[in-house]
Amino acid sequence: MAIIADRPPLTADGDEGFFLGGAIAMAVVLVSGFSLQLAMGRSSFAAPLLVHAHAVVFMGWLGIYLLQNVFAATGRTALHRRLGWLSIGWIAAMLVLGCLVTVAMLRRGGVPFFFRPLQFLVFDPVSLFAFAGLTAAAILLRRQTDWHRRLHFCAMAMLLGPGFGRLLPMPLLIPWAWEATFAATMLFPLAGMVTDWRRRGRVHPAWGWGVAAMLGAFLLVEAVTYSPAGLALYDAAVAGSPGATAPPLAFPPPPIAR
Repeated sequence: MAIIADRPPLTADGDEGFFLGGAIAMAVVLVSGFSLQLAMGRSSFAAPLLVHAHAVVFMGWLGIYLLQNVFAATGRTALHRRLGWLSIGWIAAMLVLGCLVTVAMLRRGGVPFFFRPLQFLVFDPVSLFAFAGLTAAAILLRRQTDWHRRLHFCAMAMLLGPGFGRLLPMPLLIPWAWEATFAATMLFPLAGMVTDWRRRGRVHPAWGWGVAAMLGAFLLVEAVTYSPAGLALYDAAVAGSPGATAPPLAFPPPPIAR
């Protein structure tokens, strides 16, 4: 009992720097990934309007998350709370646009060649709903700042796949490209766990719940991808479209160099 009593409490005190630094690092991953894509000519502003709306909303969330950590680190609690409530509607838009863009890419046969089309159909929405679930839990526990911050951090890590997917050598990672991007996103909560351990000699339980939710999403993707239910979902999503000609579990051919 004496050992337990001597341990410092797992509160938010002194954590502001870590979470702000983590938010900046996440922003660097996402902005660098998409900037590299643009610089190498693999994306352009000629994309459909739906894709632009998707980009604005998701980059908007990155800005919200970064601002929230700036407000928390600088003691502007009132602004942090107001922006937090306004951001709830933003999450709903992210869910809708994320699912719409995923299906649209699948139907036009535009899935990146290092992903299985069916796996792409599953992992995008599952990642989004895992993000939303963790964010909802963080909001419910907003009065427990130590839980609130860590669950938000894990939720944001769920959105880093597209950034890492544009930075990692994805063609070289076939057939484990998606699994590799997921492993990269796990580096952030693992960094949080290590930081807790070094500062306090133990890991906050919020990390356990956050990582469990992330791993649960990963296992769900793998289970659905190789199940009859996944095949039925794929057939329904691509019915009557050019994407219907693509085998659900075969990697699409790489683009032809021009």
